[in-house]
Amino acid sequence: MTVEQNVLQQHSQKHQQTLLNQLREVTGTTDVQLLQEALQASNGDLAEAVAFLTEKNAKVPQQDEADYYQTAQITNDRYISVGSQADTNVIDLTGEDKDDLQRAIALSLEESNRAFRETGITDEEQAISRVLEASIAENKASLKRTHTEVWSDSPNPYDRKRQDNCPVGLKNVGNTCWFSAVIQSLFNLLEFQRLVLHYSPPARMQDLPRNQKEHRNLPFMQELRRLFSLLVGSKRKYVDPSRAVEILKDAFKSSESQQQDVSEFTHKLLDWLEDAFQIKAEEDREGEKPKNPMVELFYGRFLAVGVLEGKKFENTEMFGQYPLQVNGFKDLHECLEAAMIEGEIESLHSAENSAKSGQEHWFTELPPVLTFELSRFEFNQALGRPEKIHNKLEFPSMLYMDRYMDRNRDITRIKREEIRRLKEHLTVLQQRLERYLSYGSGPKRFPLADVLQYAMEFASSKPVCTSPVEDIDTTAPPGGMTAQLPPPASAGDQPDASVSPEGSSSGLQAQQQQRVSIHKPFTQSRVPPDLPMHPAPRNITDEELRVLEGCLHRWRSEVENDTRDLQASISRIHRTIDLMYSDKSMMQVPYRLHAVLVHEGQANAGHYWAYIYDPHHRQWMKYNDISVTKSSWEELVRDSFGGYRNASAYCLMYIDDKKPFLIEEEFDKETGQMLSGLDKLPPDLKEYVEGDNKLFEREMEEWDALQARKLQQEKLALAAAAASVAAQPMSTEPCPPDNTAPQHDPEYMEQQSPTGDSKHLQEDTQRAISKAAAELDEKSPEALLNTAMMTPNMQGIIMAIGKSRSVYDKCGPEAAFFKAMKVEYTRLLRFAQEDTPPERDYRLQHVIVYFIHNQAHKKILERTLLMQFADRNLGFDERCKSIMKVARAKLELIKPDEVNMEEYEMWHQDYRNFRETTVFLLIGLELFLKKSYVEALMYLIYAYQYNKELLMKGPYRGHDEDLIAHYRRECLLKLNEHAAALFETGEETDVNAGLSIMNELVVACIPLLLVDEMEEKDMVAVEDMRNRWCSYLGQEMEPNLQEKLTDFLPKLLDCSTEIKSFHEPPKLPAYSTLELCERYGRVMTSLTLSRTPADGR
Repeated sequence: MTVEQNVLQQHSQKHQQTLLNQLREVTGTTDVQLLQEALQASNGDLAEAVAFLTEKNAKVPQQDEADYYQTAQITNDRYISVGSQADTNVIDLTGEDKDDLQRAIALSLEESNRAFRETGITDEEQAISRVLEASIAENKASLKRTHTEVWSDSPNPYDRKRQDNCPVGLKNVGNTCWFSAVIQSLFNLLEFQRLVLHYSPPARMQDLPRNQKEHRNLPFMQELRRLFSLLVGSKRKYVDPSRAVEILKDAFKSSESQQQDVSEFTHKLLDWLEDAFQIKAEEDREGEKPKNPMVELFYGRFLAVGVLEGKKFENTEMFGQYPLQVNGFKDLHECLEAAMIEGEIESLHSAENSAKSGQEHWFTELPPVLTFELSRFEFNQALGRPEKIHNKLEFPSMLYMDRYMDRNRDITRIKREEIRRLKEHLTVLQQRLERYLSYGSGPKRFPLADVLQYAMEFASSKPVCTSPVEDIDTTAPPGGMTAQLPPPASAGDQPDASVSPEGSSSGLQAQQQQRVSIHKPFTQSRVPPDLPMHPAPRNITDEELRVLEGCLHRWRSEVENDTRDLQASISRIHRTIDLMYSDKSMMQVPYRLHAVLVHEGQANAGHYWAYIYDPHHRQWMKYNDISVTKSSWEELVRDSFGGYRNASAYCLMYIDDKKPFLIEEEFDKETGQMLSGLDKLPPDLKEYVEGDNKLFEREMEEWDALQARKLQQEKLALAAAAASVAAQPMSTEPCPPDNTAPQHDPEYMEQQSPTGDSKHLQEDTQRAISKAAAELDEKSPEALLNTAMMTPNMQGIIMAIGKSRSVYDKCGPEAAFFKAMKVEYTRLLRFAQEDTPPERDYRLQHVIVYFIHNQAHKKILERTLLMQFADRNLGFDERCKSIMKVARAKLELIKPDEVNMEEYEMWHQDYRNFRETTVFLLIGLELFLKKSYVEALMYLIYAYQYNKELLMKGPYRGHDEDLIAHYRRECLLKLNEHAAALFETGEETDVNAGLSIMNELVVACIPLLLVDEMEEKDMVAVEDMRNRWCSYLGQEMEPNLQEKLTDFLPKLLDCSTEIKSFHEPPKLPAYSTLELCERYGRVMTSLTLSRTPADGR
């Protein structure tokens, strides 16, 4: 056959495939044999083919078995639908409006044919054109975005600088995450990478292209080489593929946009690459048949062995991506088994002339790169739109293909028959086991062994002689609750002698009158002690009990033995089936998993990324557009198997494990050293990458110069300000020295030193305090608690000093100091041991309570308490001043090696962080309760992040994580609902406002929810938000709204957990301890949660 004849034949085959695709799209029929039959009957007229299928389905509701199993003629079509299922998706055209619908279809097909005849562009190519137009438009729009948007480039080039030899990412230039996933998977096939990089265009490329194919494919091949070279040697963290997309856009003309189906793109990409290499192969051949490396790398052959009404047939066919159905199968082998066998297979290897029909597929030649296309989308006829299948499908990291090879046909058939027999036996055993585990005839069923155990417990219970309703005292209070006084206080609980006995006695009586036993429904039983815990028989003799117990015990043992035997048999059968193909003879064709392409979202929109294995570092890598991160098999399983959320694998790429050249690095022929970086590139590409790297280096130099100028300007401004201050006249009045405070107290203790006040103000303050103390000298120190200027710490210290008054009078200030220290520590320890509700958190009032909760070292507690007793504000009377001096003397006696000051400062810094986190949470919850969700979000976001950092050091370092996560999640859901409501109005202003809320707040915060995979409620909330917006895809709306939605959805569906940029934390106001505790208690009381979380304890 001549070259011209070969080209004509290929064109005819592709035209036939185009007609098949058009007919499949119009009718919904997926059966290739039926479609070909319709085209043959109509002599290639699509309108008549549609009418043929319509009449056939109207007359014959169930497809004829002979037609279904009719095998296609031998063809070179590489994209044949393998393992197609029964035709269940044929659109019903038999209604009353059948003629009108057929005319509309005919007009549509006529228009499609006319466009193809005039332009030579197929509908499939036009679909790709639509997504390319959207990509270019999105890329141009992105140039106008400001750097505050989370998906835009950082203005700092160092944020975009490649780290060491980390893989380079690809920028999503608009609905092109599918492009990134496919290209990165192919690029990391080193043999494919070498083929692309070392591809040299044909010599005649300098002339005008002879046809549209050359005009499209050769420039694309050149741009792909440049893109690959940047992925090899660029100094950028990620590169922009816009030029490759631009070339593709120029090849097809369309103004519409949609998210391109990735399987179609992969088909077309390999087709274009094959054409480009075919042109080169035909030019380089020297009398031999040209070899196309793309065909040798990605295409294999299988043998279709069939029986039709007793007549056997065999056909050899070529395949590229092998399609597999997902629905109804649990793992990859089950999918393959179903795809390899269709119909009744007994007749395929039976000597009898059976009338049954069926066919099997057996691989005769597997490609080095074996790609499985998982069909996870199906058309819902009732809803009139496609839907995604989220079922779980497992696949192995090492796949042995021996059982599907033609050379193992006989042994595989034997093993399949044995597995079928074992599964039948397994079904019987499982049914028998179910009868033991779910015993009974009613709606509620129980394990039979438990039923017998319950009967034995009933019979063995102590007999009762009365009715269960006769012995209840109806005069007793409900629940048997009686008012009881608490036991008298122990000696250790007696108040200090300084408290007046009259006040103590009257207070105790009042407490005893008020303390009535309160029933706690979840911690206290109401069952009276004289009632049996379980029902019991009225009368039973010892003989009856002995016989009954013997029978029940024997029966229960028999049931348990039977259950164990059934479970063991089922386990043995499962193990036998699992090991059926584990012998060495069936493990000679190993294929290792190279890449998994993942889709998250719904059928009409979603986000794509890829997991790719790095064999040299033995590490899975996640390629998510610009983000390339280390991953693991566990993460891959969670995101790829499906069933967990809307993410699942749609394409699996396996490579022949016995062909290491696929992933082997290239070595220098002279030195024998491995080539890396720019050394891997041919001269023209090396020059291209070096030029791009110089541009990036210049960008970094310009950035450095800009930052240096800004720094210099700041220094000049500071110098000018300093000069202005120096020019002002200085005060000659000396500042009074402060020798009373050896150290600064932590800010959060709020025991501020009045060093900044004037001397007169300080003296006036001390005189006022002394006067107040003198007036209340005869009263207990508790009376000072009403003084507004006292902080909780000061209140506790004054109370302790008051309780040590008698010791002070008898033994002096040092003994009183130790007594007061003990009293105050005992009080704080009691606070720490109380189980308080969230609205009364003693940690906010007392730093030592926080330290006790988190098991701080004893030395840290002692020094902190000493610092409180050494506070200068205690100098308002002689007794307090004396104890303060003792405390300061003790502080001076502490040696440097006794207390680790770094650890001391670290504990106090943690407490400051705890208070700051509390303020974030407090303001966020107050704003949430006021329904100010936009303002509340940032406070709740930072409250969660800072609280999480605290909880990493200990479970009591922060607040209840579930509580903060709940309101953070609720705030995002409220904003999502509000934004969706604005979008639904259709008004330009409201729509823009809604999308602005989503882009600036919700989308920016979603990675924070996704980063913690263990928080199931956050994952569900993200899915709810995404599903809300995806639900608009099937609705009719204005074109401008559709365009905005198409632009927005990829950002919402992006599964990346990388936080590219974020808002600065809001500025916090200063709260006193009393104000903070009061507001925190008020807001916590106002919360109406269905649960009561324990606040960190």
